[in-house]
Amino acid sequence: MNFLHELFITHSVTQSIVLLTLVVFLGLWLGERVRIKNFSFGVTWILFVGIALSSFGITIDEQVSSFAKNLGLILFIYSIGLQVGPSFSPFGKSGLRLNLLAVAIVVLGCGITVALHYLTGTEMTTMAGIMSGAVMNTPSLGAVQQTASDLQVASPDIAMGYALAYPLSILGLILSFEIIRWCSRVNLSQEDEKLRAEHVSEDEPICVDIRLAIDSAITLKQLHDLCPVNEMMVSRVTRQDGSDELVDASTILYPNDVIRIVSDKRHEKELQVLGEVTHYGFRGRERSQHLISRRIVVTRTACNGKRLSSFDVRHRYHATITRINRAGVELLATPDLVLQLGDRIMVVGDREDVRHVADIFGNELRKLDLPNLMPIFFGIFLGVLVGSLPIAIPGMNLTFKLGLAGGSLIIALLIGRFGPYYNMVTFATTSANMMLRQVGLTLFLAAVGLSVGDGFVNTIIDGGYMWVLYGFLITIIPLLVVGFIAYNVLKINYFKVVGLLIGAMTGAPALGYAQGLSDKNDQASVCYATVYPLTMFLRVMAGQLLIVLFCS
Repeated sequence: MNFLHELFITHSVTQSIVLLTLVVFLGLWLGERVRIKNFSFGVTWILFVGIALSSFGITIDEQVSSFAKNLGLILFIYSIGLQVGPSFSPFGKSGLRLNLLAVAIVVLGCGITVALHYLTGTEMTTMAGIMSGAVMNTPSLGAVQQTASDLQVASPDIAMGYALAYPLSILGLILSFEIIRWCSRVNLSQEDEKLRAEHVSEDEPICVDIRLAIDSAITLKQLHDLCPVNEMMVSRVTRQDGSDELVDASTILYPNDVIRIVSDKRHEKELQVLGEVTHYGFRGRERSQHLISRRIVVTRTACNGKRLSSFDVRHRYHATITRINRAGVELLATPDLVLQLGDRIMVVGDREDVRHVADIFGNELRKLDLPNLMPIFFGIFLGVLVGSLPIAIPGMNLTFKLGLAGGSLIIALLIGRFGPYYNMVTFATTSANMMLRQVGLTLFLAAVGLSVGDGFVNTIIDGGYMWVLYGFLITIIPLLVVGFIAYNVLKINYFKVVGLLIGAMTGAPALGYAQGLSDKNDQASVCYATVYPLTMFLRVMAGQLLIVLFCS
């Protein structure tokens, strides 16, 4: 019995490791076993298990708990920022409207939190914790806790507020989908049809074959003079005898030749000034027996951060790069595009020429399996420094800090977005990134749960049940207001609205439910990814700002 007492009760490094791993194991096991239709609380069960154990006095050393929470939070949020950084462009043409709506949801949630603070007299530290749970944002919880600690503000109920608000927030999110769907009389089949009828994004590359309507032979330069589009790539020409040729500066184009052009969607009509469109789209287009199209992965570190024009592929190897896929996003292969490790480039040319191009860029997938740790630890170091810098609020005699979560997120986004421009290799496989993220998240939740259980039941009995209601209001009111405006006023497709709402709440657990609404499109996931980075940043900052403004 003494052995078990020392292993589970007496504070030590060994005891902390045993309890943390046990809590994570039990939480993950419950996450897999306890499901309601397609929905599960997932890793959040780790928090509940930790609270249950600590309610019976089973806790870990306070300093070890603080270290585990902070390290887990940093790993979790930094890996998120590093992954979304390369495609982080919240105010691009396609995402501007969705991100503005997501910002509105964040602002409304903060407004309701402040209103409840004044109406009920609940401490702002507690309300900030409730808000973090109501929006399912664990990094916000960590940021709020750290900010309160930095300001030396008593905050015993932050994590309890989070834990009480979290379960009903997921129900509120899913309920908002159904309320909008019922009140607006949404027909899912019709919404699917509308999506298929919509044009693709204006920034998405398109590929068209055009039969030239010209009076005489012209050069490629003269072709560009005829067409007002600058962002276009002529990859090949099909002669009247059916033969295919790659196009370069010396190629002569004749009347009725069919040229293949890759450009942006917004230039579709302008391209038709050159002649009749004979084929549209990327698939099912191989006609030549000697020209092939192949995806090549950039795996050579020497290529990272270099402009596409520096390789001069067309002149050196008589091959053409038409487009690049980066993190699932198709990009036009413009000369000034900066390559990143892990980019998948589409190359057209003779089989032997394409092989030479593959040698230039590496195309060795095994190299991508090795994680590059330098940007992770260097970025975390910078994130801690940035998060520790005091920031003055203009017009007020107050300062606040971004904190470990905010600083790590900002640095991760910057390194992920701009690191390759300075020859920094930031690529990590999805599996490696998810492993780092999940380890950090589970460690954080386990440490939080083991540190807040004391008095948890008494808190509920003494009025904590009202916190559940507060969290539900913070969740559902902004979602319904913005959701109805998005669907009924702005006429945004229902599946996109669902993705917007999930992303604005950073509510990944609800994605499984949303994906079950239709097996014909993935717009919910796409819109979730569009608004998630900016919303994550705002959620982390909002909780800290409330603490600074109301508790300093």
